[in-house]
Amino acid sequence: MAGERSAEWDGVTRRSTYKEKVVAERDRLADAARDADWETVLGILDRERGWVNFGRIEGASGFSPFHQAAWHGASEEIVRALLDLGAWRTFRTRDGHRALDLATARGHGHLTDLLRPRIGQPLPPGDLARLQGHLHRLIRFRADDGRGSDIPAWNALRLPELEPLTELDHPVCWFPVPGMYGGFRFELRDAELTVESWIRVVGGSERTDRITVHGVELEEGDRL
Repeated sequence: MAGERSAEWDGVTRRSTYKEKVVAERDRLADAARDADWETVLGILDRERGWVNFGRIEGASGFSPFHQAAWHGASEEIVRALLDLGAWRTFRTRDGHRALDLATARGHGHLTDLLRPRIGQPLPPGDLARLQGHLHRLIRFRADDGRGSDIPAWNALRLPELEPLTELDHPVCWFPVPGMYGGFRFELRDAELTVESWIRVVGGSERTDRITVHGVELEEGDRL
């Protein structure tokens, strides 16, 4: 059921969730991007391509390596390399800034064309917000273990934002949820989301939902 995954949402924000080795390497990536050490950044991302849109674990800014490249005014070659690795032009920092916004504010006009988002599935902002709100409610519902717990809150998760999907050729994202031992695979097509979710330790937990601007409709699986 996991299917093909073209991207992963970096929603697990607590350092205690990860193995020490992963925390150390993520810190090394964040430090290198902060310091504009692009050789180290690209070396790490060559091994861990999925981290190109990841920020520092428990970091306040939410800057990814792509945001740092924009802030520093890196060369077009470096920015293209990050885009080739899957960096999202529409991905926003904690303060809501895209890479383009950061570069513009810093006067790095040589990056404007490269950083300007290319939207393949344009949606009205209101529709995108409604889809995202319904997705967040579904995640909270599915992550409830039946005892009124709030796994997303316990783990201080940053729930997925849908704007990056609008620019992807393969608009699919995977969101793992600690405590579920599983997670959510969601795909944006024709202004609708198809969401597959499962809990690996619970037999028969697989479920597929369809989300429209009007709400969530169960496609397949158990109603919980």
